Amino acid sequence: MKKILVTGANGQLGSELSVLSVSYPEFEWIFADRTKVTLDNVELLKNQLAEIRPDIIFNCGAYTAVDKAETEKELAFTVNHLAVELISKYTFKNNIKLIHISTDYVFDGISSSALNEETETNPINVYGESKLAGESACLNENPNAIIIRTSWVYSKFGNNFVKTMQRLMQERDEIYVVNDQIGSPTYAADLAQVMIDILRFSNWFPGIYNYSNEGEISWYEFALSIKEFGNYNCNVGGIPSSSYPTPAKRPNFSLLDKKKIKETYNIQISDYKKSLKKMFI
Repeated sequence: MKKILVTGANGQLGSELSVLSVSYPEFEWIFADRTKVTLDNVELLKNQLAEIRPDIIFNCGAYTAVDKAETEKELAFTVNHLAVELISKYTFKNNIKLIHISTDYVFDGISSSALNEETETNPINVYGESKLAGESACLNENPNAIIIRTSWVYSKFGNNFVKTMQRLMQERDEIYVVNDQIGSPTYAADLAQVMIDILRFSNWFPGIYNYSNEGEISWYEFALSIKEFGNYNCNVGGIPSSSYPTPAKRPNFSLLDKKKIKETYNIQISDYKKSLKKMFI
């Protein structure tokens, strides 16, 4: 029985994989939180991997505090770059399949058309820089790895935009959401299923792939959909990013082109509203 190690077990994606794992008993699933797989301590990580001896790694663990990364650069790079480098070396040396999760934040957001896997990267914040360094290390150390770039991830687990909006819409009469950052959300449950589908596909095609749900929207429009499905009475207004300054800059446009993953792995991708509705059921 093949052993799958999932890092970041308590995160959104790790939690959704845990839910799905019961439907795939042909695998032995190891869900590792930061105590089992310590991504911020590379020396310790090396020993932990040798002890677990997985056949497949889903690297969902990451440093994702985008604003805090501006002042915690060393920690962000340790987790998102150095740990990925070590995992990539380990998986290549031991002929282990690796799916590593990356982000739309490797782009600068100045494009006006959907970003494909060949689009030039140019991160505008420390988090994006650290994730791009991780991608480069992954490709350099393990050319057989698969990297999936995703965007605007949400789930019923963990902290995310949808859950924040649900809370605020119940607490307040009025909220304002940025309306000039464009992209598409990703329901973590959908991405988790895609990772399993890729693993079980007849062939393994390494490289970088984009994945998010279908649709081209702003955060403001996303909030309106949340209001609709939650049947909240809160008024939702749109504001420019300039009215809501944050320590880290965000890309204004990060819509991902998913053609490659759809064609290579025969992946069907649902519209963002259809997936959002599933979370509310």
